[in-house]
Amino acid sequence: MPLGRRLKPVEIESVLARENKSVPIYAQHNSDEIKINDTNISVNLFHAEKPQYSFSDVILNDRTYEAIQDVLTLYEKQELLFNKWGLSETHKKQKRAGINLYGPSGTGKSVTAHAIAAQLGRDILTVDYSQIESKYVGETSKNLTEMFDYAKKSEAIIFFDEADALLSKRVNNMSSSTDVSVNQTRSVLLILINEFDDLILFASNFIANYDPAFMRRILAHIKFELPNEVNRFKLWHMYIPKIMPTNVNIKKLSAKYEGISGSDISNAVFHATLKAARLNRDVVEHVYFEEAIEKIISSRVDNEGIGNPILKRTVDEEYVKKQFGGELPR
Repeated sequence: MPLGRRLKPVEIESVLARENKSVPIYAQHNSDEIKINDTNISVNLFHAEKPQYSFSDVILNDRTYEAIQDVLTLYEKQELLFNKWGLSETHKKQKRAGINLYGPSGTGKSVTAHAIAAQLGRDILTVDYSQIESKYVGETSKNLTEMFDYAKKSEAIIFFDEADALLSKRVNNMSSSTDVSVNQTRSVLLILINEFDDLILFASNFIANYDPAFMRRILAHIKFELPNEVNRFKLWHMYIPKIMPTNVNIKKLSAKYEGISGSDISNAVFHATLKAARLNRDVVEHVYFEEAIEKIISSRVDNEGIGNPILKRTVDEEYVKKQFGGELPR
């Protein structure tokens, strides 16, 4: 079941069936989202899960991995640190640790969040802004409070994916009720983070968007970088199945293509394999891997508009209205 969202009717019915209970329900917000209108039964709207990955599933450079392990020592050796070595007298609030994983897309931040939870033997509660946002004033803050309460009761590690959506800078010159609501949500989140006596994980591609108040409240900011040649070799080797018939030269691929992420390599392997299957080849040729990764690199260049201003333009509201027959889509 997707994490950190309200249950759909069919899902609530399933919960009620397991509990052998029948209660009236009423619609809220939209047709596929409902709440239970009964005080005798409680259905969790947030759901933690077992970690899906470990550190064997991600390739990190040594500096990133060691920085993560330094922070995890806080949880694995609390007795030594806080009691025997006296940090409880000088750093007692540091038990409230937050780890911010930031860097380019596809560098393994989300996988690492699961790996951290796995190492600590904890469940993980993955949330993002789209899952807790509400168009009703005050409802987003309420959802955040409920989420933190659930994490405390379930002893789950909270993981904010795409965290800059929630941790972004507050609005200074408020000009609308939306601005007020955004600032209210940020303030509530600051309080909840301060009061949460456990580990919180954050991941973002855009650390520059973080509000300084959140930056100060996060114990460790760990940078993820695109893999170097050595790690690219490990990634190609990890993503190409050992039983795959191929004449690929991994060393050549690792040296030739720089500036690519682990996600790029994974996608390239998949697309190279598809091409070989479509052409009824008995072997996944080396050239198919090169063609696949070059297409990925080319699409990124086009997306960023590098070297070709025509590829990128600003679309104004009037243009959009014309495309939708004079009205903006709702």
